[in-house]
Amino acid sequence: MNLRNCSRCGKMFNYISGEEICENCKKELEDSFQTVKKFIEENPGAGLKEIAEKCEVTTKQIKKWIIEERLMFSKDSPLQLTCENCGARIPTGRLCAKCKASMANNLTNTFQKPKPVAKPEPKKEEKAGMHFIQK
Repeated sequence: MNLRNCSRCGKMFNYISGEEICENCKKELEDSFQTVKKFIEENPGAGLKEIAEKCEVTTKQIKKWIIEERLMFSKDSPLQLTCENCGARIPTGRLCAKCKASMANNLTNTFQKPKPVAKPEPKKEEKAGMHFIQK
């Protein structure tokens, strides 16, 4: 058993993986997420501070959900994110679709098995003598 203290409430719990928070705090966090999501859908022009105040959630937590791609903002939203690689405007996450694809291709190319180099066959010299014809 892997016992740890919840980073939010301090209560001991059996840690399996992921964030070090207990099941009760995970449920509260998910309820908060649903509240924020609903508020954003109903108020697409709301700013980060307004969302945090009305939903009683920290701006840090909202930013975390954005980076995790759980929240996405419309193009007309005052909240604008930029790709960490190229600077393009993105609605959620850390990278634009183009940079994600490029990164995935680079990883794929890095881990592909090298293709064997074909060696040229040595030239056969014709020898003088008798040749057989196959029928």
